Amino acid sequence: MPSAALAALARRYGAWIAFAAGAACSLAFAPAELLPLVVACPAILFLLWDEATPRRAAWLGFCYAAGLFLSGTYWIYTAVHVFGKAPIWLALFLMSGLVAIMAAYYAIVGWSVVRFLPRATTRRWLVVLPAAWVLMEWLRGWLFSGFPWLEIGYAHSDSPLAGYAPLGGVHLVTLVSAFTAGAVVTAVRGTPRERAVAVVVVALLWAAGAALRERAWTTPAGDEFTVAIVQGAIPQDLKWQDDHREQTLELYRSMTESVLGTRLIVWPEAALPVLAHEAGPYLANLWTDAQRHGSDLMLGLLRYDAETKRYYNGLMALSGDKVGWYFKRRLVPFGEFFPVPKAVRSWMRLMSLTYVDMTPGADDQPPLDAAGQKVGVTICYEDAYGSEQLGVLDRATLLVNVTNNAWFGDSTAPHQQLQMARFRALEAGRYLVRATSNGISGIIAPDGRVVRRAAQFAPEVMRGAARPFQGLTPYARSGNWPVLGLCFLMLAAGARFRPRQGTVRWE
Repeated sequence: MPSAALAALARRYGAWIAFAAGAACSLAFAPAELLPLVVACPAILFLLWDEATPRRAAWLGFCYAAGLFLSGTYWIYTAVHVFGKAPIWLALFLMSGLVAIMAAYYAIVGWSVVRFLPRATTRRWLVVLPAAWVLMEWLRGWLFSGFPWLEIGYAHSDSPLAGYAPLGGVHLVTLVSAFTAGAVVTAVRGTPRERAVAVVVVALLWAAGAALRERAWTTPAGDEFTVAIVQGAIPQDLKWQDDHREQTLELYRSMTESVLGTRLIVWPEAALPVLAHEAGPYLANLWTDAQRHGSDLMLGLLRYDAETKRYYNGLMALSGDKVGWYFKRRLVPFGEFFPVPKAVRSWMRLMSLTYVDMTPGADDQPPLDAAGQKVGVTICYEDAYGSEQLGVLDRATLLVNVTNNAWFGDSTAPHQQLQMARFRALEAGRYLVRATSNGISGIIAPDGRVVRRAAQFAPEVMRGAARPFQGLTPYARSGNWPVLGLCFLMLAAGARFRPRQGTVRWE
């Protein structure tokens, strides 16, 4: 399409095109996994930014992200209103607030790139924009608690680019993916020589990713051992009802007893509708039976500390005659803690809304002992943060994640979270055992493959096997900083050159 026609189209419909591209990009992630969209949709945004003013570039970036997050995280409404019982207006407010915050990051990237590098050249498409995109997604993944959902690298869980995950984590995958999007723009607007160079570099990067997928970065540290995941599939709206409590306790007891003798048995997050101290005799009987059959238990439970009057979201390990605890460190805002003033809490009490704050666990919790392994633990969406597990990988031989996906119903959220968990196994070079309340439970191999998977929304005891691994991947040794440093260098290199005069802008 001629440049003038492209400019006219963008001038008239740019915001709608950006919004549609963002919404379409959400289909690149699980469960749809339409991979080409994760390259094509950012490329469309890059093209829209090409000749825009800084102000319009910010608006286009905002519209793109609004489409992406409204389409990709609509399940927040399900969690807050359908299962959380919050008023519709409050659910919409929280969801739109998150979307607006996320969209602001994309707006800042658009404004900054156009403001400080106004000339649309291959330097912008292949150097500055990929680097700025990675830094933006890294920043939104931790700032103000962070929300790393829908980082474009995650869409590559089954593509050749996943081979870069053990080398530099999901951010390196994102960098190569964004570079590929820049190469698409180069193919549309570059000179024949620039097109040829972009195609060759992209081909080499993807071929290298495919070769890296065959590379083993860690080594086995022992024989396989048996694993069982107990997925109770108790509907969230029934779980905490008094008349359903005994049924839930009996279900988890009977399902656990059916696999005694399995080396490791794992329950999901907050599996029981009681606090840990309230289930003392119940847990003691299970522990005795487990010891008799040579099984170790890892049980997701809520714990109340009577001395400090604090609540914790924890995972209890019963291994032999030892008890170990891991407490969730990264809590969900407005789900597990409420960053609101006392006046708002008083109003929440009048509205019969839950507002009890959990207490986060310590940052430096060691691996738990279970099944003869050192187990690195994450709870719920902690598995969305790759850097969270780095501190234990020098000791951990196995990873375990427990979560409660019942909050999200039949939405895309469980599929997206499983996709992110696959990257945690890839980055660590470890097996990851994932126990969820109603799916998707599974066992993930060190290469990111899901080797065993339970059905959703059905009580199931999923049996499988895992193997301990040792050693550190390059990412486990160095974390995110090499990739972030590379991106800062790319930005510096792009900023060194002054733009040529005569830039045409879309108003």
